[in-house]
Amino acid sequence: MILSVYARTTEQYGVDCHQVFRRSTATGDAVLFAKARGSTRYGLKFELGIVVNWGAKYFIDIMSGVDAALKRYPWIDQDRMGVTGGSYGGFMTNWIVGHTNRFKAAVTLRSVSNFISDDGTRDGAYGHAPDFGGDIFQKFDLYWDRSPVKFAQNVKTPTLILHSDNDYRVPIEQGEQWFRALKHFGVTTEIVFFPRENHNLTRTGEPKHLVESLNWQLYWFDKFLNGNDKAVPPDAK
Repeated sequence: MILSVYARTTEQYGVDCHQVFRRSTATGDAVLFAKARGSTRYGLKFELGIVVNWGAKYFIDIMSGVDAALKRYPWIDQDRMGVTGGSYGGFMTNWIVGHTNRFKAAVTLRSVSNFISDDGTRDGAYGHAPDFGGDIFQKFDLYWDRSPVKFAQNVKTPTLILHSDNDYRVPIEQGEQWFRALKHFGVTTEIVFFPRENHNLTRTGEPKHLVESLNWQLYWFDKFLNGNDKAVPPDAK
């Protein structure tokens, strides 16, 4: 089973089927996507439930969803679960693997790893002030406490990092920091950069890169969820 986390805080999954879901289910994997605090349609209080507490409350909700799915569908192999997401979903993917080892593979796209450096280098500098009740000069410790890189030493999950060269919303240094931190602590990890692409790679990217992004995700999950030692990375074909 692959847990998919949506891309923005004030967002929800709808009735449409995402291209990643189609490709994943076509190869035999179940896909779980669930609503958690921070998403829409459950009222303003629910939507604002993660303010100043990114990561923690969503983690509680999403893992409750995982446990509910495992209880309801006994055919799901809890020893072969993966997690993925982009943007906010990428941040949560990083946060999740830093707080549990239940997932055997992770793919993180255009993800924040360090809010302190991100807040001063992203487009719209200090744009996280509404999320944390102030900018990094006012809430420095909180920004660090919410940064996945703080918990990199806890990660055991093999992690693939996908990032775009021209991503100004989440600068490429965020992916590089996560990669280097995981390498530092001996985690199996790879990083892939997409030239000429921005934060919207998986929506408006060049067709070639859209396909490559999907193939990298499929390769990683095939290798670490299915145990396919013969899985070949897209750039080796």
